[in-house]
Amino acid sequence: MSSELLRNLARPLARSLLAMAVGLLLWPGAALAESSADTISVNVDQAKLLKLPTRVATIVVGNPLIADVTLQNGGILVVTGKGYGATNFIAMDRNGEILVDRMIQVEGPSDQLVTVYRGVERQTYSCMPICQRRATLGDDEKYFSSVLQQSSSLTNQASSSASATTGKAN
Repeated sequence: MSSELLRNLARPLARSLLAMAVGLLLWPGAALAESSADTISVNVDQAKLLKLPTRVATIVVGNPLIADVTLQNGGILVVTGKGYGATNFIAMDRNGEILVDRMIQVEGPSDQLVTVYRGVERQTYSCMPICQRRATLGDDEKYFSSVLQQSSSLTNQASSSASATTGKAN
């Protein structure tokens, strides 16, 4: 075989190998982009609304400590971030056919936080625009419980006040 003939045979082979190498390099990125489109991102302690097919009858959540999922009328899904991490949810119709299977990624709070450490005890403050106590996963148990108790007390007082006002109006 002449060297000219070998070069002519090698060029298409080299192009094919180069195209295959580029495809292999880009393939994981394409798979990642495809999978991230199926991921719902929500911040801890926040909710996101999604529209599902109206024939959804059952919702299954992989780990309800990470995300809470509630189906409302008209196929509206409320996804609430409960803890950091990733889980999934599956939506099925009455016959058990899977209509939706998606990942939920719960990330940290979006507000400006200041974390105070006193030894091993941690306290978190939300600083928008002034710093105020905030219950955050990982805070010292005593601090966390105190913030939740105060918040619950305030909510109960507001509910009592609202029902008393409503009762007087009727």
